[in-house]
Amino acid sequence: MDDFSINNPEYIWLGLAALLALAELFVPGVFLIWVAAAAAVTGILSFFIDLTGAGQLTLFGLSTIIAVLGGRRWYLTHHVESENPLLNNRAAQLVGETVTIVEAISATSGRVKVADGEWPAKGPDMKKGAIAKVAAVEGGVLRLEALEDTV
Repeated sequence: MDDFSINNPEYIWLGLAALLALAELFVPGVFLIWVAAAAAVTGILSFFIDLTGAGQLTLFGLSTIIAVLGGRRWYLTHHVESENPLLNNRAAQLVGETVTIVEAISATSGRVKVADGEWPAKGPDMKKGAIAKVAAVEGGVLRLEALEDTV
């Protein structure tokens, strides 16, 4: 077994590539696939080029950098459409919702009840118990607008 691994490092690299690609299926984040691609490149090139261990590690490191940067660039230029683009943006989902004031609102401070939690808020002066509408979210603070029937 030791002779096989020493004399055939390309199989180790290709095996590592397969394991990393498999791990990508179980670990969300779309990162390991690029490292798997770098390991595959190293394994394939090891079939044709006789590299030392240090050369293989250098090739793997450079391939990883190139693959990760290339993958990042691809994801930035190829936006993936989603049925719910606000799924992971809780604050943006609140825009348009009606909320109850739990601490008087002023232009600089206040708190509102949203579902089962409270959020910091600001907006026109409103008293505790009033109902308002979320107009925007600025740095985690809800900017409110008064509803016409409460004015």
